Amino acid sequence: MGFLFPSSVFPGVAPSKKESMSSTTTEPQSDTITPTSPHAHALMPWIAAAFALVYLAWGCTFYGIRVAIETIPVFLMAGTRFFIAGAILMVGLRFFQPKGFHWGTRREWRDATVVGGLLIVIGNGGMTLSERTLPSGIAALITAGTPLWMVLFDWLRPGGRRPTGTVAVGLLLGFGGILILCQPEHAVTTVASPQLWGYLVLIGANICWGAGAIYSRHTHVEGSPLLPVARQMLMGGLLLFALGVGTGELHRFSLGAVSLRSALGFAYLLVFGSLLGYTAYVWLMKVSTPARVGTVSYVNPIIAVLVGWAMGGEVLTLKIALSAVIIVIAVVIVIRR
Repeated sequence: MGFLFPSSVFPGVAPSKKESMSSTTTEPQSDTITPTSPHAHALMPWIAAAFALVYLAWGCTFYGIRVAIETIPVFLMAGTRFFIAGAILMVGLRFFQPKGFHWGTRREWRDATVVGGLLIVIGNGGMTLSERTLPSGIAALITAGTPLWMVLFDWLRPGGRRPTGTVAVGLLLGFGGILILCQPEHAVTTVASPQLWGYLVLIGANICWGAGAIYSRHTHVEGSPLLPVARQMLMGGLLLFALGVGTGELHRFSLGAVSLRSALGFAYLLVFGSLLGYTAYVWLMKVSTPARVGTVSYVNPIIAVLVGWAMGGEVLTLKIALSAVIIVIAVVIVIRR
């Protein structure tokens, strides 16, 4: 979403027994550094810097999206962002990590198309579209509940795991917080209300993201964990751009009408939101623990709310604050189960 987690390494849903068994029988790579290894202490400053980068880069992404779509059409902006990011990642991996690089099989590109369609086209594209009517902070808080949908889909899939009582409480708490957040500010809200449709589009996007993330956990991954991410970005970006063309965005778009503010927002999303953020996140999954990396899920939305308030003049109400506390607590319960 705004802070798109690499679905193949997301810490919020534990791998299945089959995945766990296969991972324990895989020969460890020589460049892998565990949090308890002798080299871990020397890496602490870099680990701290990587966490700060991910927290700030992805925390500011929602406001960056809001700024970028002020003068750039939604689907063209998102599609171009992800396609360029995916191409840069793919080329970078080809030249800087040639040992584990491969262009991918037909099956891997098929999976990338399915996952990219769910996560990037519907998930991120829907979230980006919702920010035309919703404040960036509210969009971030609702998106923070994505791990809840992941746990729910992990339970409902064939052979899925039933959530424990504690996790069930977390799910109810989180969905309750989202429901409070979506309550209209005014007593009367019609079905034609842009804000109501913004909520519905965003929740639908989160549901598809959760389904896509669970699907991706059961796809074949070979080589660097950034390889499937790059493929998903490429395919998702292409599909989003095609959607922009199909909806007439390209016909209405004028490069001369793009403001400097929107151009800077787009550049931020490309460099910090996609390239640096993803790379730092995947590296942290390699050198830190899933529990620590999982803090991204509930630190980023708080940063997003504060950035929207401080830089975008978005209103902070008691309802938003209460919802934020409830959703963050629920995500902590679910991820740390």
